[in-house]
Amino acid sequence: MNPVIETIVADAIRACDPEQNVFDAVSRREYAEPPTVISIGKAAVSQARGAARALNGRIRKGVIVTKYAHAVDPPQGFDVYEAGHPVPDENSVRGAKAALEAVKGLTERDTVLFLVSGGGSALFELPAVPLARLSEITEEMLKKGCEINEINTVRKKLSLVKGGGFAAACAPAKVENLLLSDVLGDPPEIIASGPGVEDTTPDGFAAATAEKYRLTLTPREKKLLRAPAPVLRGEPGVTFTGSLKLLLSAAKKSAEALGYGATVLNDALTGEAREKAREFCEFLVEEQKKHPQEKRAYIMGGETTVTIHGGGKGGRNQEFALAAAKYLDGTNGITVFAFGSDGTDGPTDNAGGFADGATAGRIRSHGKSVDDYLADNDSAAALALCGGLIVTGPTGTNVNDLYMGLIG
Repeated sequence: MNPVIETIVADAIRACDPEQNVFDAVSRREYAEPPTVISIGKAAVSQARGAARALNGRIRKGVIVTKYAHAVDPPQGFDVYEAGHPVPDENSVRGAKAALEAVKGLTERDTVLFLVSGGGSALFELPAVPLARLSEITEEMLKKGCEINEINTVRKKLSLVKGGGFAAACAPAKVENLLLSDVLGDPPEIIASGPGVEDTTPDGFAAATAEKYRLTLTPREKKLLRAPAPVLRGEPGVTFTGSLKLLLSAAKKSAEALGYGATVLNDALTGEAREKAREFCEFLVEEQKKHPQEKRAYIMGGETTVTIHGGGKGGRNQEFALAAAKYLDGTNGITVFAFGSDGTDGPTDNAGGFADGATAGRIRSHGKSVDDYLADNDSAAALALCGGLIVTGPTGTNVNDLYMGLIG
C-alpha cells in the first residue's frame, strides 16, 4: 500500500480504538458497587476489554454479544454470545436474554455499563413477536420501499429491548451508555436502535408507517405499534467512545503531520458511490488547478451505497475507488482512497481501495476497462490487478467510512 495512505489509515483507526477509549472513560469514574457490564455490537469484545482493564476485574456480571467470528480474546468473567448480523437469529435472542438476566435485582446503588457499537441492532434482540415473524415484517417493509428510519421505528415497537426497553429493565440501577457510533450525526436513540436510552420517536409514528405502506399485521402487532415508549427512571448517561467525527479529525491531523494542508469537507456523505466519486474527483482536479504547487488533503466521511447490476465482488469503498480511477484517468499528482473503519468492505476481506491517474491504464493493460469492472460491480478484482486494495484486517472498531483525496 502507498505509505502515505497506510500512515493516515493507521492513525485514523488508532484514534477510534474502542478498548483504549472505553478504558479512558471508565477509569475516570467511581462506583459504589461493582458494575454490571453489558457489551453489544461488532466491537463488543474490544470495548469489554477496556472496561475490564479499567475496573481491574471488579465486575458484578459481564455479558458480551457480538458477531460470529468476532469473539477474539474476550476478557475473563464475561459470558460470550456470537449472533447473527445483519439479520438477527436465535443467538441474538439468547444474548439479549442473558443480558436481561444479568441486570435483574439491581438496586439504586448499582450501575450498568452498557457498551454499544455498530451491529448491535441485529445482534441484540428480544422480539415481542416470534423472530420469524419479525423477519417477515422487516422483509415486507423493505419490499414496499420503507425508509430506514421507518423500518427502525417499527422494529423498536416490536422489540422488548430496543427503544429504551433494556434501560427500563435495568431500573432502579443507573445506566451509563458508552457508545461507539456508526450512525451519521451520532443520535443515541438510533445507534443499535437505542436500547439504553429514551425513545424520542413521536407517538403514533410506527402505527402511521404501517398504515402508509399497508403492512400486513395482526391485531396484536398493530396494538404493539401503538404502545407508548418505555418510561425510564432517571436519565441514562451517554458518553461517546468513538465516532466518525473523531475518525475524520485524526485523519486530518495525520495528513497535516505529513505536510498536507488538510480540510474536512463533509462528515455526512451519502449517495451512490460511483456518482460521489465522480463529484469528488472533479472537485480535486479543479483544486489542483487553483493550487498547483501545494500539498493538499480533502477529507469526507459517511456511508455511500452501491446499486448492484452485476455478479462481481466488492463493496462501497472499493467501488468508490474504482470509479475514481475512471475520473482521474490521465491526471498527475492526485490520489483518492476510501476505506471502512471496521476493516471490511462488502463481502470481502478488504477495507477499501485507492486510485490515481495511472490506475485505469494499469487495469486496461490486463485486457478490460474500468467500465467493464464497474458494470459487473467487480471492484475488488479490478483493484487487485493494480495493487489498489487497502487491507487492514479486522480493526476492532466501526465508525463508518473515510474518503480522502490527496493532491501533490
